[in-house]
Amino acid sequence: MKTIQSSNNKLKIKTVHFIGIGGIGMSGLAQFFRWAGYEVSGSDRALDNPENKELFEKLKKQEIKLYVQDGSYADNQKTDILVYSTAIEEGNPDLLAGKELPRWHRAEALKFLNEKLNDKTSIAVTGSCGKTSVTAWIGEALSNLGLDPVVLNGGMINRFKTENFSGNFKPGNGQFFVFEADESDKSLVAFTPDYSMILNIGTDHYSREEIIEVFEKFLKKTKKGAVIEKQVYDQLNPESYKHLKIALFSDDVENGECMWRLENYYLQNGIAKACFAKNDLNVELNLPIPGIHSAANALSILALINLLEFDSSYSDIVSSIENFNGVHRRFEYVGKTEHGAKVYDDYAHNIEKIASAIMAAQEITSGRVLAVFQPHGYGPLNFMRDDLFPVLEKLLRKKDSFIFMPVYYAGGTSSFTPKSSEVCKEYELKSTVDGRYLTFNSRDAAGEYLLSVSGKNDIILIMGARDGSLSLWAGSLLA
Repeated sequence: MKTIQSSNNKLKIKTVHFIGIGGIGMSGLAQFFRWAGYEVSGSDRALDNPENKELFEKLKKQEIKLYVQDGSYADNQKTDILVYSTAIEEGNPDLLAGKELPRWHRAEALKFLNEKLNDKTSIAVTGSCGKTSVTAWIGEALSNLGLDPVVLNGGMINRFKTENFSGNFKPGNGQFFVFEADESDKSLVAFTPDYSMILNIGTDHYSREEIIEVFEKFLKKTKKGAVIEKQVYDQLNPESYKHLKIALFSDDVENGECMWRLENYYLQNGIAKACFAKNDLNVELNLPIPGIHSAANALSILALINLLEFDSSYSDIVSSIENFNGVHRRFEYVGKTEHGAKVYDDYAHNIEKIASAIMAAQEITSGRVLAVFQPHGYGPLNFMRDDLFPVLEKLLRKKDSFIFMPVYYAGGTSSFTPKSSEVCKEYELKSTVDGRYLTFNSRDAAGEYLLSVSGKNDIILIMGARDGSLSLWAGSLLA
C-alpha cells in the first residue's frame, strides 16, 4: 500500500467517506485513495443490488468499509472528509449526518490526490465520446510498453481486473498517471495535467460554444502538451494552447499534412484494419474493436505516444496498441441466443455513441441489427430528442429496428418527461419505414420479442448508461 503525505497542514486527512461509492467514478477514486494509504469507507443506495455484488466484494477485499446510505457511517467511525458527486442531492442522509464535515466534489478529491503524486506525469483524457475507451487503451498500451502506469477510468478495464481490483483503477509504479476527465459536469477544469487529450465534441450535455469554452479553460491549465482532434482545434482560441506542444489528429484524409490522420479503414477476413499517416510516415495496425470510431481512438493514442517521444520502435508501439482487451460494456460481446443471434452490450447513451455502436454492429453482420436503448435520464432523452431521429433515419437499414426501453431514473430532480413511449410514438409517425421504432414497458416483454424475432447473423445490441443491471439483462438473453 503506497503512502502519500499531505503537504497541507490544514488538511490532516486520514479517513475519507464516499457517498455513492458504487458509481463507476466514485468506486475507482475510492480504490485510488485506499492504495494511497488512506482509510476509506463508502455508502450506496444500491448496496444489495446483484449487479454491484462483484464490485462491492472487491472493495471489501481492499479493506474499504461499506454502509447502507442512511447516515449510519457517522455512528461507526471518525470521518475527516466527505466525497460526493454531482448525482448526490443536498438532502442525502450521509450529507445530513456529516453536515459539520468538510466536503469535496469528486473532482476536488482527485485533484488533491493527483497533486500528491508529484513524481508522476499526468495524462488527462476528455471529449464527448470515447474518453473511457481511450483512457483504458492508453493505460494498456503503456503497460504493454513496460511503463506500469497508474490508471483511473470511468469503465472497468478488462486487462486490469484482478482478484482485488475491479478494473476502473490500476495501481502502478511507473512514471505515468492516466485518468479520464469528465466534461459532463465541467469538473475537468479542476485539473492541471501535464498532458491533455481532447477527442471530439458531441451533442451530450451542452452547446458546442459552451463546451469549447470549457475545453479552452482545460487547455490553459495543462502544463506541457496536448493531443487535439482537428475539428476541435479549429474552433479553439489559440491563446488557450499557445504554451503547449500540440499533436493533431483527424479521421478526415483531406485535412492535410503535419498531423496524424486516418488514411484508410477496412475489414479483411473479419478483422478491422486502419492505416495512419503523418507526413511521409505510414503506420498500419489491426484494431481489436471494429468501427471507424475505434480507428479514431487508436489514432489519438498513436499521436499521444508520438508526442511523448518514447524510445520505442514503431513496431513495438503498434503492437502495444493492437493488444487491447477492451472495456466492460464498450461494444462487449456477451454471447449467442438459442437461435444464434449475437448479443453485444454497450454504454452508448448520446447520439454519437449510439450511432457508432450501431455502425460497428452493421459492419460485422449481414443480418439485422436490433438496437435496444435505455435512456439514462429524462433530461438526457429530452436533450437528444430532436437530433437523434434524423441520425437514426439515415443510419438504420430497412431491416434494422430501434427499441426504446423505459427511462432509467437514478434519483434527483426530474419532470419525468418525456417518456420513452412518447418519443418512440413521435419517431414512428415521422419514419419512412413502418415498424422501425418499438417500445416495451418491461425487460421481460422486450426480451421475449427479441428472442422470438432474432436468429443467426442477427445482432442484439443493448445500449444505455449508469445502470449496471443492463449487463445482467444482456446475459439473460443467451442460450
